[in-house]
Amino acid sequence: MKKFKSSRESRVSITELMLPSHSNFGGKVHGGHILNLMDQIAFACASKHSQSYCVTASVNRVDFLNPIEVGELATLKASINYTGKTSMVVGVRVESENVTTGEVKHCNSSYFTMVAKGKDGKNKLVPGLILKTKQDIRRFARSKERKQSAFKRDSKYESNNFKVNEYLEFLDGENVKMDFD
Repeated sequence: MKKFKSSRESRVSITELMLPSHSNFGGKVHGGHILNLMDQIAFACASKHSQSYCVTASVNRVDFLNPIEVGELATLKASINYTGKTSMVVGVRVESENVTTGEVKHCNSSYFTMVAKGKDGKNKLVPGLILKTKQDIRRFARSKERKQSAFKRDSKYESNNFKVNEYLEFLDGENVKMDFD
């Protein structure tokens, strides 16, 4: 296995016709179906990069920007944005295309942290990432900063670190009522 790979070597994409069986009660493609496809392509991309079985460790923020209609083509594109020792951040972009008009819409993007597993089930080292473009560096830096921010946020809100009095002002103007028993 190579010690380093470019994101281009692991890039994958899929296109799937959205069927009535994929729709929700509002007649649009169900977000859960899209999330399932996103997880599958993140797995494929991470597995291709690491040459290993991979598991999803986390998903960072999924904003549904535009609905996907039944009968449209959904295209998902995935590439490695960041590599750690055993983990990878896979950027996933979802677009829909109206087959009769040719209109293409960006529907959502998200970032999946995937962890490579060895045959013994333990975390396995992954190849590093070769950064070839300014875009590669931007994506790597953004992923690293997102990871550091999440760690700071998580530790800041742990029960033993949380100081209620420092956050009471956050409640001003919110749709909450304090009722301590």
